[in-house]
Parts: sequence; structure tokens; C-alpha cells
Amino acid sequence: MDVKAIVCVILYLVCAPFIGGLLDGFDRKISARMQGRKGPSVFQPFYDVIKLFQKEPLIVKRSQKFLVMTYLLFMVITGSLFFAGMDLLLCFFALTTCAMFLVLASSFTHSPYASIGCQRELLQMMAYEPRVLLTAVGFYVATDSFAVREIVTKDISAIAYMPAVFIGFLFILTIKMRKSPFDLSTAHHAHQEVVKGVTQEMVGSNLALIHLAEWYEYVFLLGVVGLFIVNSHPISYVVAVVVILLTYFLEILIDNVSARVTWKTLLFSTWFVTLISGGINITILVLMQR
Repeated sequence: MDVKAIVCVILYLVCAPFIGGLLDGFDRKISARMQGRKGPSVFQPFYDVIKLFQKEPLIVKRSQKFLVMTYLLFMVITGSLFFAGMDLLLCFFALTTCAMFLVLASSFTHSPYASIGCQRELLQMMAYEPRVLLTAVGFYVATDSFAVREIVTKDISAIAYMPAVFIGFLFILTIKMRKSPFDLSTAHHAHQEVVKGVTQEMVGSNLALIHLAEWYEYVFLLGVVGLFIVNSHPISYVVAVVVILLTYFLEILIDNVSARVTWKTLLFSTWFVTLISGGINITILVLMQR
């Protein structure tokens, strides 16, 4: 690993929680404005996490704490691999492992609400995992490499070869960020019948660690969005930041104007988008390269 990769990893480890927390804060602020409210401070997520760490720990089983910490650890590893320029496919496999540890941590509570949340979390994984893998395959077909460090050195941005893959990734981004209409397993706002779903029984430091993991995940996912845009030209990094901010605003907008759908609609719509945006786009790329 070269010096540049090490610096990028250190910056991710240090800055990602602050960037993710601010994004969460702006999410609350913008959502409130869309609903005609003033909303909390953009720093409110940080206040919430600090308060959660100060609460008395209430743990059903000690192994739950270990699983939550492992969930956070794998999320940190996922982002570190990505910003170190490693294999994109490996990053996505690590991301899937993160979700599995979250499900395991939640299932240890034996709460009926948490159990429903776990089932729906697994269902969501079944829906978006094929699309995530197709995203990695799309990058390989378009750039002849899975390595992030090589993808960003190409003369032409990957989105020029796979615009439909990009649109499909934005679709599953709504699921990964737990936004309406796909907030089936849990939500950042208590407006569904299972309340907080997979995090229903998470309290105190456990819930704080989950929030930290989500902030790391935000930065990683938005980093993948930027990967579609970045190329060998320095100006592409500026364009990537603009696209990332517009993408995040779009997710907030969708969250505020959409009602939660059923699991059947989630599966059908996600697999349909996967087939259309991913399958056709990648097939065309393969045929063009022959």
C-alpha cells in the first residue's frame, strides 16, 4: 500500500464520522423544511450519539455488544478498502458481511418487532445484492479492472459507458440508506408499524455504535457514486462532489414524497431495475467490445 492510499484511509477513518453525521444533520434539516418545520440543528445527530454513549448500558446478551462492534468494524474495513483503492468486488462482499452482523445482533434480542425487522433486512439483501454485484461487474467491463485505484485513472468516466448502471445504483441507494419507499426493516423516523425494526431493542452505546457505522456507510456509498464520475482529470473530482451532493438531496426528496411499499413491490421493482439497467447496459458493453 503506497503513501497516498494510507493517507486516504486515515482521512476516511477520521473524517467519515463527521461527514456522515453532518449529512444526517442536513437530512433532518432539509426534511423539516420540506414539511414546513424549522427542524433541529445540523449538529443534532452528534448530540444524540454523545447522549447515547452516556446512557446506562442495557444489553439482553453480552454477545450482542460483540456483534454490534463487529458490524462497525466491518463497515470501517469496507470503507478503508475502498478508499485505499482496493478491489471493488471485495468491498461489496465486506459490505454484505456488515449487514449480516447487524441482523445477528438484532436477532439476539428475541423481540417480535426486531425479528420482523431482521426478516425484512434479509429480504432487502435478497433484493439489492444482485444489483450491487452487477455494479462491480459493470465497472470491470467498462474499465477492465475491479481495482478502484485503476478505475480512477481512466481518461473517461465510467458513467459514460454505463449510465443505466448508475441509475440502477441510485435506486438501491434508497434501500441502503433506509429511505422511503424502501424503509421496510428500519427507518430513521418512527413512522412504520414495526417502529425501529431491526434496531428496535438497540439502546445506549449499542445504538450509538450503529449510528457511527451508518455514517461510515454513507461516506462509502456516496464514494461509490463518485467513482462513476472520477477520472484522470482533476476537475472530475469537483464534478463528483457536485453529483454526490445532488444524489444525497435526491434521496432526501424521495424519502419525503414517498410512502413505504410492501415487500413484494420492493422485490419486483428492484429485480426489474436490476434486469433492465444492469443486464441490458452490461450486455451492450460486452457486445461493443467484441
